[in-house]
Amino acid sequence: MVPPATQPPNPQETQQFLSSVLSQRGPSAVPYSEDTKWLIRQHLISLLTTFPSLEPKTATFTHNDGRTVNLLQADGTIPMTYQSVTYNIPVVIWLMESYPRHPPCVYVNPTRDMIIKRPHPHVNPSGLVSVPYLHNWIYPSSNLVDLVLSLSLVFGRDPPLYSQRRTSNNNPNPNPNHNPNNNPNHNPHQNHHPNPNINQSSNFANASSSGYPHPARNNYPPSPYSPSPSRPSHTEDPTEVFRRNAINKLVEMVHNDVTSLRKTREAEMEGLFGLQGVLKQREEVLDKGVREMREEMEGLEQQLQMVLMNTDVLEGWLRDNQGKKLESLENVEDAFECVDVLSKQMLDCTAADLAIEDTLYALDKGVQVGAVPFDQYLRSVRVLSREQFFHRATAAKVRAAQLQAQVATIAARSHHYGS
Repeated sequence: MVPPATQPPNPQETQQFLSSVLSQRGPSAVPYSEDTKWLIRQHLISLLTTFPSLEPKTATFTHNDGRTVNLLQADGTIPMTYQSVTYNIPVVIWLMESYPRHPPCVYVNPTRDMIIKRPHPHVNPSGLVSVPYLHNWIYPSSNLVDLVLSLSLVFGRDPPLYSQRRTSNNNPNPNPNHNPNNNPNHNPHQNHHPNPNINQSSNFANASSSGYPHPARNNYPPSPYSPSPSRPSHTEDPTEVFRRNAINKLVEMVHNDVTSLRKTREAEMEGLFGLQGVLKQREEVLDKGVREMREEMEGLEQQLQMVLMNTDVLEGWLRDNQGKKLESLENVEDAFECVDVLSKQMLDCTAADLAIEDTLYALDKGVQVGAVPFDQYLRSVRVLSREQFFHRATAAKVRAAQLQAQVATIAARSHHYGS
């Protein structure tokens, strides 16, 4: 679709047209991602402001595999200067589905009286353009204005088109309308469209609709390197030619250096970002290790306090019992003195439990050898097991009471050692 207009487009109409196309929904909507449509609109507005000879359109593009898609294009001419004469080169700039993340597709669009130069280093026989700027396209810094400026510079060094000679035409110059002075009064807007019979590649699209009035294709100049009787003869200053060529070469070298430097810096930035992520991960690992070490240190300090308290208890017991002699004891069990009632009860329960365990073991041996009748064995085991159960239950209760008393003692002593 194109905006309905009978006059040359103005910036307001162009903006309205682009806004309408990019905001359209449905089968005829353009297939660009939503997050890039605003940038596409800005690129086209800047291009049409800088080069009014180009106009926006939507047309059907056919891929090599036969798929067709409705895409935006900039159709018209771009100026180039060759041997101090300004010429207009007809081109079509297709904004592909992945634009602006990937470069557009550019074709030269010769009229029926123009021929593509063969061979050409940047234009193949089907008209597809391949210049360094397209190969070095970098999102989001690359744009259409810089692309057209690069095309103008490349075409100025080696024009891609020239006028074919017509033997049946009485006019010795079929295209005399070159513009050496770039006269601003010349009106390029005429309702004339390029000849669709030009041999193009399968990637070249056929426009499905008409657009703004745009520069007439017949106004394109003859070959800048073919002889023309109407072209004024003059001799250029070799110094000026050398100066212009040197400037063009320097501009291209600077552009290549800037592109290479930008790629290098972007690669370095990516490396630094990756290194930053690795450092953050290592920082998290180190913080976790420091926390674990602090927790372990706190646990060791608690164990140290426990050892110190037990050491004090043992040293006190040694001081109290250092001068005692065991020879004067009548009962060996009196050598062990319980500190409290709970300890005495735990000692009695443990001794009884172990004694019953030994008795049961002896009864098992007696039954095996036949020294104890089986019915007496069963009655004895039942009585002893019941008594052992009560002793063990009592020992468990005593152990719980001792643990509670020990916790209270540790809490009191820890306050003493902490101070």
